[in-house]
Amino acid sequence: MGDYAPPFTITNKILTYVSSISEKIGRITATSSLESKPHLRRNNRIKSIHSSLKIEANSLSLGQVRDVIGGKTVLGKQTEIQEVKNAYEAYERLSEIDPYSIKDLKTFHGIMTRYLVNESGDFRHGEEGVFNGDQCIFMAPPAHLVPELMSDLFNWMNKSRNTIHPLIFASVFHYEFVFIHPFADGNGRMARLMHLWYLVQQGYSSALFVPLSEYINKSRKSYYDAYTLVEKNARISGMLDATPFLVYFIEHVYHKLNEALPAAQTTAVFQEALSHGQVTEKEKALWEFVLSAYGDAEFSTKQLEKDFGNAAYATIRSFVLKFEKLGLLKSTQYGNRVKYAVCV
Repeated sequence: MGDYAPPFTITNKILTYVSSISEKIGRITATSSLESKPHLRRNNRIKSIHSSLKIEANSLSLGQVRDVIGGKTVLGKQTEIQEVKNAYEAYERLSEIDPYSIKDLKTFHGIMTRYLVNESGDFRHGEEGVFNGDQCIFMAPPAHLVPELMSDLFNWMNKSRNTIHPLIFASVFHYEFVFIHPFADGNGRMARLMHLWYLVQQGYSSALFVPLSEYINKSRKSYYDAYTLVEKNARISGMLDATPFLVYFIEHVYHKLNEALPAAQTTAVFQEALSHGQVTEKEKALWEFVLSAYGDAEFSTKQLEKDFGNAAYATIRSFVLKFEKLGLLKSTQYGNRVKYAVCV
């Protein structure tokens, strides 16, 4: 089946979303020079790892994940701690992977599942299904078909990577990978890792600074509903069509990412203040950290002081007040507490 192509339809709605999101993701990369900020990449890597593992029932908190990665002793299940260590190593070594190579895919699965599963780094030999809790969403294809199905998928990827929009391409891969379920464990983690890296390889380097897994985690029901709808449609039409999953990803993940990125006006205000010498180097670092760490989510000054870890509270306080006055941050009063968020 060398000519296999995943069936999906690109609707006008999808095209509209993709165009808007693509432009905005590109703009934040161009205006913020995020590639030169390793501490921001690390922060969002931690958030992505936490969200990705949480989807698969890892109970460690974000703070505990941060501590494990920081080399601190954490009380928790050893398997969950090992999952964090493995995921962090995999993210750290992303630049070594060829996302169009089955051999590299297996190598990184071996890193992601080291000491956790017997078939680490190898395709499964037993039967598997996709579950949401105790509910079976669908049964994956028989194990003996996995090598051929994966070969077909990667052949399609290599032929199509320059002809399909990267945001759509990565989503279709994500669907196909999870449907095939090539490994005994770690399929969701691998799908999200590879999804991220495909975007980076296609020029969306800002994907390293936004926790895609967090948006997937927040829309888990819709994620599984999309697979259920694909299965339901297939029973009626006799053909699997990934379009419902593609629509899910556009609306619930990419679109949320679009909402979380700063608006053009916000970016322009910051750049103008920076060019006029109104922003110190420390404030610039804090602003970039806020964009990376919180997106459109609220945060307190105490939380920012703890998460940033390299500024006195007085500096944090001065920063949020100045950036609120500039129109870059907005505040909300909760009793005697105040929380801030980026103006998007």
